[in-house]
Amino acid sequence: MNTAYKLQGIHRHYEWGGQSFIPKLMHIDNATSKPFAEYWMGAHPSAPSIVETPEGAVALDQMIAENTIQFLGAKTTDRFGSLPYLFKILDVEKMLSIQVHPSKENAEKGFNKEQIAGLPIDAPHRNYKDQNHKPEVMVALSDFWLLHGFMPAMALKERLTSLAPFHNLLPIFGMDDYAGLYSHFMRLDQSAADAILKPLLALAVEEVAAGKVDKAHPHWWANKYYGGIVPASNIDKGILSIYILNIVNVPKYHGVFQGAGLLHAYLEGQNIELMANSDNVLRGGLTPKHIDIEELLEHIKFEPTYPIMLYGDMKNSNEVQFPCPVPDFGLTKITLSQGESYTNETNSFEMFLVLQGEVHLDGIDLKAGELAAVKAGASYHIQQSGSETAVIFKSFVP
Repeated sequence: MNTAYKLQGIHRHYEWGGQSFIPKLMHIDNATSKPFAEYWMGAHPSAPSIVETPEGAVALDQMIAENTIQFLGAKTTDRFGSLPYLFKILDVEKMLSIQVHPSKENAEKGFNKEQIAGLPIDAPHRNYKDQNHKPEVMVALSDFWLLHGFMPAMALKERLTSLAPFHNLLPIFGMDDYAGLYSHFMRLDQSAADAILKPLLALAVEEVAAGKVDKAHPHWWANKYYGGIVPASNIDKGILSIYILNIVNVPKYHGVFQGAGLLHAYLEGQNIELMANSDNVLRGGLTPKHIDIEELLEHIKFEPTYPIMLYGDMKNSNEVQFPCPVPDFGLTKITLSQGESYTNETNSFEMFLVLQGEVHLDGIDLKAGELAAVKAGASYHIQQSGSETAVIFKSFVP
């Protein structure tokens, strides 16, 4: 049995995706301008990566199921039973839904409740697709923008004070009552929400057109969401979140970790994302998908968030590790200049995504956009090749 394999991930063509970043990275002709939103790398049952073997192509989930300990190692097998993470590339052209992820305990409870209720696993109004949590770490591959947790109280009060449509919400926020503010607004009937959001959007459209605001201001994103047009009615309540969550700009190769209970949304840019292998998402707007307000409110951490940028901790002269405070996954970036190499031994199933340059990994030649994996308990050697510095992202189980 080989120790290293070349893999092919699975493209996801969601409508919010960009048309050029992933095709350019992977040398794909996209003459039809199809959206390339995500590239999945892993053993998710709905879209497992394809492994190239001497006997032919095999789905990664099948290969792991047939050789679990050999591929994952005893520690990962005992704790998780399957590959616990999903590795992705994202290209966000249109903003994603406002969302929160449940904790492991709450995911189990919610899943079991819906199972007992007899909800089909693929029902569009189902909240829990599995029993797992979904923490995630992202590392920017471009200038990246996201919403990340509630603003600190003083800044939020200043925001509510500075915008006339929000003045009636000030006493509701009162003494830093995040739950009161958010719950009150999300439970408003649509006409009451429109009465707040319509003048707010009119102001956003006006200020963007006048060049008074940039991407650091919520007006920019509210204007973008509706394409510079103010709807007459039925305005998405998710617009509020743009104004009360932190707007965070993440430079290339810096990262952010997002755990259970953190209200967030991706706004724009490209990134690497590594997450627990789960589909559990509770949404709070900016989406045509199912929204269950009462379930959403049960899982949000109603507290201020002070965004922490992940710069990566140096492991050695070629590798930086992005801190991930969960047992499901770890992420490092390996940089190899001309003539340099990297040797290590795996403790788990490790995946290697080449983002730049070319490398040779134990008999496998890889260029930008290509992927390989090494099973647990194997030594491996990566040699830079070609004229360009190689940049590789490695996923693993700690």
